[in-house]
Amino acid sequence: MEIFKYLEKYDYEQVVLCQDKESGLKAIIAIHDTTLGPALGGTRMWTYATEEAAIEDALRLAKGMTYKNAAAGLNLGGGKTVIIGDPRKDKNEEMFRAFGRYIQGLNGRYITAEDVGTTVADMDLIHEETDYVTGISPAFGSSGNPSPVTAYGVYVGMKAAAKAAFGTDSLEGKVVAVQGVGNVAYHLCKHLHEEGAQLIVTDINKEAVQRAVEDFGAKAVDPDEIYGVECDIYAPCALGATVNDDTIPQLKAKVIAGSANNQLKEERHGDQIHEMGIVYAPDYVINAGGVINVADELYGYNAERAMKKVEGLYETIDRIMEISKNEGIPTYIAADRMAEERIAKMRQSRSQFLQNGHHILSRRK
Repeated sequence: MEIFKYLEKYDYEQVVLCQDKESGLKAIIAIHDTTLGPALGGTRMWTYATEEAAIEDALRLAKGMTYKNAAAGLNLGGGKTVIIGDPRKDKNEEMFRAFGRYIQGLNGRYITAEDVGTTVADMDLIHEETDYVTGISPAFGSSGNPSPVTAYGVYVGMKAAAKAAFGTDSLEGKVVAVQGVGNVAYHLCKHLHEEGAQLIVTDINKEAVQRAVEDFGAKAVDPDEIYGVECDIYAPCALGATVNDDTIPQLKAKVIAGSANNQLKEERHGDQIHEMGIVYAPDYVINAGGVINVADELYGYNAERAMKKVEGLYETIDRIMEISKNEGIPTYIAADRMAEERIAKMRQSRSQFLQNGHHILSRRK
């Protein structure tokens, strides 16, 4: 991998390789863009096949966070960390504290959070060495479990998408097919049920399905059947890449809106559903409630303020739909364009984020 050519091509600012022999830490911190503010993005721990694969994943995820944070209206850039190792057996206190010292050494250019393979307990260990971490235990001023907040953001974003498709944002009587009924999707189902939507659910976890059936009167179907059911809205809330060559011909929904990441297997699938007249709420926009919530910790967490910002996802999705309609472009392109324009405008008035003695985290004190 010719890393500097890659960084130059996709406008990355910095890659930091971190190692601590005693604890076994091998981590890559990727900072994509700090035009809007310090880079915020979680720490993922995974058993990568090669070091190059780990670097590529960190870079890809960091760029995604730039767009996610920009589209969410946050004054934060995009970054990500991957730690090479098995999260089930390779973790130890020394590892995360050593990693916290590396973050502290970046002097505020990067702020981390929980991600795949890491937990609140891991963030607490990082917090022993640095303040540049979110998603810590509530005892330290954290926002707690982000799932209900993420779900609420998906719910209001779904209403905005429904307005574009049906002319009204009311979900009463609408049939919503929910693929995956984990923590976020369960809370989403609760909001939908309370508004009077009809639910069709599936999950490989039979207990999760049964819970949705009992609590919300949902109809259960097998995982492979969810794509072709008669419904108004398809809500992918588990696996990524479920909008693909196999599933698109089966879809009967007029709206795709859910909490899963990377819902389009390839960009061309976004083009395809656009041509079919299916309204798609871009995943990194509609599922941004979690990052909006943890970002509020940087100001000293206030639940009411955070939820007000999450409610703003309705207007964000609405604006994306308007751009898509006016310019005749798929919504995933409209979302990217909106994020890129915000960054470009700010770039004209400020340079890269460099610590100068005043930092947003000082407001925690």
